[in-house]
Amino acid sequence: MTTGVRRRMGVEERRQQLIGVALDLFSHRSPDDVSIDEIAAAAGISRPLVYHYFPGKLSLYEAALQRAADDLAERFVEPREGPLGARLLRVMGRYLDFVDGHGPGFSALMRGGPAVGSSTTNALIDSVRQAAYIQILAHLGVTDPPARLELVIRSWISLAESTALIWLDGRRIPRAELEVQLVHDFAALAAVSAAYDEEMAAILRRILAEEPPEGPFAELITRLIGLVPQE
Repeated sequence: MTTGVRRRMGVEERRQQLIGVALDLFSHRSPDDVSIDEIAAAAGISRPLVYHYFPGKLSLYEAALQRAADDLAERFVEPREGPLGARLLRVMGRYLDFVDGHGPGFSALMRGGPAVGSSTTNALIDSVRQAAYIQILAHLGVTDPPARLELVIRSWISLAESTALIWLDGRRIPRAELEVQLVHDFAALAAVSAAYDEEMAAILRRILAEEPPEGPFAELITRLIGLVPQE
């Protein structure tokens, strides 16, 4: 009969294991409610050993947030092929995949959790927003965005964040409908801005010219027309 031997992990491997364990626990419960003892038990090590790799819960929490922020930023990466509406719809699908699977962790990332107001947490949140902004600009094919376009994109990113946080509280709107609505929100913000600025109008006309009749942007136009009383 043979006896199993526990493999000794290297320093970085153990750190990454602990980050993964903490992130998994934070995905199901608020970080405030997860103790170092629970993290140690889930990782199969002692509490003092956790402190050997991280000086405290806050440092482990911030490391877990860093991984979550990197993952969330990656959700905005999309091949620049095909109509913009379909691309944004796929992005929103992956974005809400993350939100749906990491509810408490997403709330902690956006609201700060135990590290609310810390420079580290604020920098992580800003890094996600900036990564999303750069990706959307790239999808639009714009390198030198006019002020109104920057306002539209950053407003939409903030709207997606707040919408996701509200949706997590009960998930009262079907997720598939919410994904489409968020894409429509982008089109609506762009359309309002285009009504005031010719440069934005030119960008919007270019986007709409590449949209198929069955795309989400065309669907929005159809829905809006349907609201107008017909004589």
